[in-house]
Amino acid sequence: MTTASLRSIYPAGPTYPSPASGEGIGRGFDPRRLRREFPIFANNPDLVFLDSGASAQKPRQVIDTLAEFYQRDYANVHRGVYSLSQRSTDAFEEARRIVRAFLNAADERELVFVRNATEAINLVAQSWGAANLKPGDEILISDLEHHSNILPWQQLSDRLALRLVVAPTDETGELDLAQFEARLSPRTKLIAVTHISNVTGVVLPVTRIVELAHERGALVLIDGCQAVPRMPVDVRALACDFYVFSGHKAYGPSGVGVLYGRYDLLEAMPPWQTGGGTILRVGYDHTVYQEPPHRFEAGTPDIAGAVGLARALDFIEALGREAIAEHEAALTGYGVDCLSRIPGVELVAGGQRRLSIVSFNLDGVHPHDVGTVLDQYGVAVRVGHHCAQPLMDKLGLAGTVRASLGVYNDKDDIDRLAAAIEVAREMFAR
Repeated sequence: MTTASLRSIYPAGPTYPSPASGEGIGRGFDPRRLRREFPIFANNPDLVFLDSGASAQKPRQVIDTLAEFYQRDYANVHRGVYSLSQRSTDAFEEARRIVRAFLNAADERELVFVRNATEAINLVAQSWGAANLKPGDEILISDLEHHSNILPWQQLSDRLALRLVVAPTDETGELDLAQFEARLSPRTKLIAVTHISNVTGVVLPVTRIVELAHERGALVLIDGCQAVPRMPVDVRALACDFYVFSGHKAYGPSGVGVLYGRYDLLEAMPPWQTGGGTILRVGYDHTVYQEPPHRFEAGTPDIAGAVGLARALDFIEALGREAIAEHEAALTGYGVDCLSRIPGVELVAGGQRRLSIVSFNLDGVHPHDVGTVLDQYGVAVRVGHHCAQPLMDKLGLAGTVRASLGVYNDKDDIDRLAAAIEVAREMFAR
């Protein structure tokens, strides 16, 4: 089955022509019109969804693809000789090729399907890390990291007597590159950083980070969960060693994610989880494992999830990643401007290039209370520490209110958010 045949079998949905001048905040598509492609909004017509940083909503073509695949082509993959299993296998492996093209990886064997980015990072830690790191080696992260890009390295450091080093952000919310470089040492073996902070929206200078790392012989893992849905990502241009993302944040199904790894690295890594699908031959005294990526895909994978993820990436490509980035950057700027004008709103610094995420607090009001009031006005936001407690400790905050954007958001959504915050401010001032 070719890429073209997979895309012809499963519904691709409509194309999205450029809107007339003045429609939408960025060029490329009209979010109000595009919203009709997301059934969640037809079923919740008053919803202002500003929590795409946690999980994005799903377009109809992804939902239809999942239903169609289960109704027509589902069977277990790779070992069935009957035609239904072969069709399922073809669709699953075609999904891998679509992910390869989306990330511009050199080889489809560099893409491992996992449950989510958390599992991908743990896989690298427990396979590459356990096999290659020794006592005294250092892993360098930033102070912006999600717990999923802290805890696997912390656990590995405790087990192997490694040192976990943290590079700080400055008062503007940007990664302090001078401090970052100062923390690199001959003992630095891995740098693990986010591409876009899930708390502040700051875009990290990952190209420069990779250059600095490779000059010193260190590898780089990038957490791309927030970047993949909203900006171009080219792993070969970045020259990173590992890149991870989750499907559910990229308009795809929950329960499927991707690990990209340079093939020479994956080829030298031992399997982490073992079992069916990972082996060539099993004996009681010795087992021969498959080559990547299959040696890392133990058990039955989320077959439909991979196919659905491929359709979601097609959806993103149809809109245009540059157009999405332009739209969300402009809308982020509009949101920062609107919220900064509201008395009592304290924005969390997000650097000079903030994309799609704005965190804030309302003076004297707990974030959970703000979120509850906003929900009463149909505005869905995330509240709490956003799985970034060390960053909250640095900022002296218990948590924040976080608004995060998707392709279906527009200025009206920001205006409704601002109006609901005004209501909350007046309510708690009484």
